[in-house]
Amino acid sequence: MHRSAVVELLVDAGRAVVTKKNSKICVVTGSRADYGLLKSPMARIRECEGLTLQLVVTGSHHSKTYGESRDIILADGFCIGADVPLSDRVVSPLDMAQDAGVALQGMAQALSRLQPDLVLLLGDRYEIFATATAACLLNIPLAHLCGGDLTTGAIDDALRHGISKMAHLHFPSNEDAARRLKQMGEADERVFTIGSPGLDAIREMTFAGRAAVFNELGLPQSDRLYLVSLHPETLSVRPVADQVESLCQALSSLDPDIALVLSGSNADAGGVEISERLEAFAQTRSRAVFRRNLGHDLYLNVMRQAAMVIGNSSSGLYEAPSFKAPTVNVGRRQDGRLKAASVIDCHGDDESIGRALDKASALDCRDVINPYGDGRAAEKLVDVLTGITDYRALLDKPFVDREFV
Repeated sequence: MHRSAVVELLVDAGRAVVTKKNSKICVVTGSRADYGLLKSPMARIRECEGLTLQLVVTGSHHSKTYGESRDIILADGFCIGADVPLSDRVVSPLDMAQDAGVALQGMAQALSRLQPDLVLLLGDRYEIFATATAACLLNIPLAHLCGGDLTTGAIDDALRHGISKMAHLHFPSNEDAARRLKQMGEADERVFTIGSPGLDAIREMTFAGRAAVFNELGLPQSDRLYLVSLHPETLSVRPVADQVESLCQALSSLDPDIALVLSGSNADAGGVEISERLEAFAQTRSRAVFRRNLGHDLYLNVMRQAAMVIGNSSSGLYEAPSFKAPTVNVGRRQDGRLKAASVIDCHGDDESIGRALDKASALDCRDVINPYGDGRAAEKLVDVLTGITDYRALLDKPFVDREFV
């Protein structure tokens, strides 16, 4: 179904088109978060006859502050075609804006050298927005994963929509997102709902046992484990220090026998401050550990063992429902995003978080259905890509005017 739609889109009537062999698909990853979602599509592209995987690594992957996740990419067996390093430490909005400029220049050079047939991006980060801009200005066709979502509490929301308007193919994770893309003037035949590729990794992974996970974390085994991941609310007027302090206050009231795994924050303004506070908090509890970067596989292994996921990471919405774990979604960062019945929203103050923790601890999630697909997103993505006979034809992009009542 996907393949025929794209072929129909790209083949001019009465003109024979020869399928392009070894089409170069350039995937760009800027953080541990998007890499975890891109890992399965990258592997599928690399294995597919007729497609050649190119990989550009940028963003926080090179940073010691955020755990140097570039090493994880290499350990997973992927070859890196180009590196575009950014700042080691992002503290302010000015740092983010300046890094976006560095990323635009570096990506323009990398893409000009690699000459891909298609650039494949995921999400909404500022370095990914810069990459989309470079591809657009270089007239390189662009495919976008996970567009059409809403996260109205973060700057990422505007960046995601901007990337979508520069993109020529869309792979949203759900039908609501697909509808929004069409509202933005994107043609029906260029929008393919494939689900979240993060679920592919869950379906394909061989998970470690509980004892092995606790041993890897250096934690004494406990009956209950909570996974905590907090990132800055980049559109909030509330200081970052208040956001993380409220969470720490709520966590401090938990039973001391509960094991807490606290993950480092991302490379947004305020992320360093959050990580430093979470690390200090972990030192106050005997059954808590802070890891600046858990890595994709360990993160999913921890989530599989978790009785609860706490914070404002998209993983609490995308992946946690597949493990039948409740999510306490703190604050406004994920406002507007599709949520399973296992997700409990709460305000960012400690009392609201505490009430949500109590509610989540009593929630039965055994029958929860993950709304983000069936774990076969990469397969569907590659089916579309291999059906394209002329990538350059994608550049002729229509805007579809729609009537609304």
